[in-house]
Amino acid sequence: MRKLLLLIVLVFSFAVNAQTVLYGQSGFPVTLDTPQDGNSLTVGYQILEPLLAFVQGSAELKAGLATSWEANEDASAWIFHIREGVMFHDGTPLNAEAVKFNFDRWNHRDNPYAYADEGKTFTSWTYIFNSYYGEEGYVLESVDVVDEYSVRLNLTQPIGFLPAMVASSYFGIHSPTAVMAGGVEYGTPAQGVVGTGPFKFAEWVDGERVALERNDDYWGDKAQVERLIFRGIESAATRLAELEAGTLDIAVNLSPEDYDTVASSSDLNIATAPADLRIGYLGLHQANKPFDDLRVRQAFAYAIDKEAIVEAFYGDLGAVAGEFVPPTLPGRAELAAYEYDPEKAKTLLADAGYADGFDTEFWYMPVSRPYYPNPKDIAEAVASYLADVGIRVILQTEDWGIYLDDYSTGKFPIYMLGWSADFADPDNFISPFFGASNIAAFGWDSPSTLELIDAARSAGSMTERELYYRQIAQQIYDDMPALPLVNPRTLNATRAGVDGFYPSPLGSVVSLASVTKAE
Repeated sequence: MRKLLLLIVLVFSFAVNAQTVLYGQSGFPVTLDTPQDGNSLTVGYQILEPLLAFVQGSAELKAGLATSWEANEDASAWIFHIREGVMFHDGTPLNAEAVKFNFDRWNHRDNPYAYADEGKTFTSWTYIFNSYYGEEGYVLESVDVVDEYSVRLNLTQPIGFLPAMVASSYFGIHSPTAVMAGGVEYGTPAQGVVGTGPFKFAEWVDGERVALERNDDYWGDKAQVERLIFRGIESAATRLAELEAGTLDIAVNLSPEDYDTVASSSDLNIATAPADLRIGYLGLHQANKPFDDLRVRQAFAYAIDKEAIVEAFYGDLGAVAGEFVPPTLPGRAELAAYEYDPEKAKTLLADAGYADGFDTEFWYMPVSRPYYPNPKDIAEAVASYLADVGIRVILQTEDWGIYLDDYSTGKFPIYMLGWSADFADPDNFISPFFGASNIAAFGWDSPSTLELIDAARSAGSMTERELYYRQIAQQIYDDMPALPLVNPRTLNATRAGVDGFYPSPLGSVVSLASVTKAE
């Protein structure tokens, strides 16, 4: 390990100074063109800015590229007034036409600059807006340019929380000129991306680093350092070792079991959000027998000692999840998690015709994320509990980008995934999992749940919406398409002398423009 760290020091010695911040996360971006995973989002968020933003370190909305916004009477249309005088990094102007270009590109699969035929999907669009234009459950009907700096989003249904939706870090506004010139390569290491943010794309050496440079022409407060370097380091233990060695300035998603190590070090400082809006869950895909049988899915839930897993892998930074909406948000049914009852699990399996158990596959994530800091170890612990009741699993994994494409296809009978909030609303923990566009994720088609989701989105008050979300939570609990496992808090750390790093309860919505580093 010492030789490895010495080599890393030599490789990155050109960059280690007070004007460069080295940031260690669990992997490299999959794409910077409308990214969908956390490692991509954190990098992209420094370059690309959504219409609205969040107050640093919180889930409170504030102006971003839009300075103000208002809805019509029933909130079925929203006008956003664009900040004047903002330029993209390529020198082209931000205006209403540029905003329309981006939303049309994400929403319309036949848009010539969506590059859908070349394989681009913009999956993250469906996380928030349900479906692409014309598909079941789609939300955005059209985008109108009202004037040079005003744009109207026309919806298929009233949505009172649309401003929070467009603030999601997925929807940073890209330069139309750069997108058109870059073609299908836009967003890759060869092209990078062009936004309006406090940092500009500099280089992406695949498998080694992504480098950003300060945008000295930024419309707002300038970044405090000249350069950011992002490194993808799969192991949480290695990220911590490099932080201790000084080859990283910031390391995120460390293992909770290392909390005491970080807390007792005079060279390190703990950096956590006041409360994290996250869920780690286990998916059960019903296209794979016998998970099409409710008794088998319920047996799965009773077989796992969730308390023991959370205690072992999260300690005081985790709590057992009984439902998908986190404890700090409205709309919870306050359901107790399925208790650990292996005998009940065996009885259910026998009733379903599997008294001797069965063999299946369990796919685990190849990278650590805030909700699963040690995915393989947690998967092995879950597998041991399943084996005790006769569910014999073969553990498998694959490249993270491919994993994100495959989990909803039915390839994985059992899989692990999670979610960090895009905005602080219960819808963000319901629609992305159980909305019309995500039926394939679990192979669970519940028309009544879809109706309740639509009703909750259109309801006029949070009090009314909460009633719908409680019914949804009960249906999910009863039908068990997936097992909520843990509500985690993440352990992040900085080197002493690094200030201005404010982790967000929303996961990847972390601006590094305020970070400073002592000489």
